[in-house]
Amino acid sequence: MSIITDTKKLFVTIDSNSGFCFGVVYAIEIAEEILNEEGKLYCLGDIVHNDEEVKRLEKKGLRIITHQELKNLYREKVLIRAHGEPASTYKIALENELELIDASCPVVLKLQNRIKNSYDKNEKIYIYGKHGHAEVIGLKAQTNNEAVVFQSLEELDLSKLPSEITLYSQTTKSTAEFYSIKEKLESYGIKVNANDTICRQVSNRDEALRKFAKQFNRIVFVSGTKSSNGKVLYQVCKEVNPNTYFVSHPDELQPDWFEERDTVGVCGATSTPMWLMESVKERLESF
Repeated sequence: MSIITDTKKLFVTIDSNSGFCFGVVYAIEIAEEILNEEGKLYCLGDIVHNDEEVKRLEKKGLRIITHQELKNLYREKVLIRAHGEPASTYKIALENELELIDASCPVVLKLQNRIKNSYDKNEKIYIYGKHGHAEVIGLKAQTNNEAVVFQSLEELDLSKLPSEITLYSQTTKSTAEFYSIKEKLESYGIKVNANDTICRQVSNRDEALRKFAKQFNRIVFVSGTKSSNGKVLYQVCKEVNPNTYFVSHPDELQPDWFEERDTVGVCGATSTPMWLMESVKERLESF
């Protein structure tokens, strides 16, 4: 059930379906277990694309490192986050005698395998995803970095595309946009072998959020600015409810966004911790 609080000024509801996806929950549970026992753990990149959650874990001893720093690390324990990693990361781990704690999301690992199989069959692979995103880097690596990554069709010269392509997607992209891209490519005469590899826990939130956002005068969407999924779901809320505000921290809330006795829905991305949405709710109740 959602949490509903009747205050003097605002009626605030937290979306009970928002919050971490199972992949992020798994990675954080593993990290906390090790931190509670040992007080230190290295993590390759932000464990989740939410600065507030990263800060919380850093206080417990989590140390975020880059791929360059990984090369200079020896005989340490390193967490692989849910986004997954290319084979080169595992090679470095072997060479440096690192103990990898692999929390790669099974949905991402399955996608990596499918892309590798397509590459082995010499298919022309195109990936709908965010340039430089950790997951996308791992996906492209399955093709010896030969796959074409694009964030929008405007980046592609359709006249120069092969007559047949294999289309994949980053797991957190919009399902509707993925199929829209497929249809546009086909309308241009290109044969598209489309692989809907979008995580259903993410895509199902699209419809659920639309229903949620319709119920309130205002929506406060809580997410880290680095979250691709957050950007997608924020736009979903904004389409349904124009009075939708994006915040990463309770301090960003502005009292003048709200009117007396407004109903306010609080929701977030698959990388947004529930404790952060609860903090936003508390701040709203103080207005």
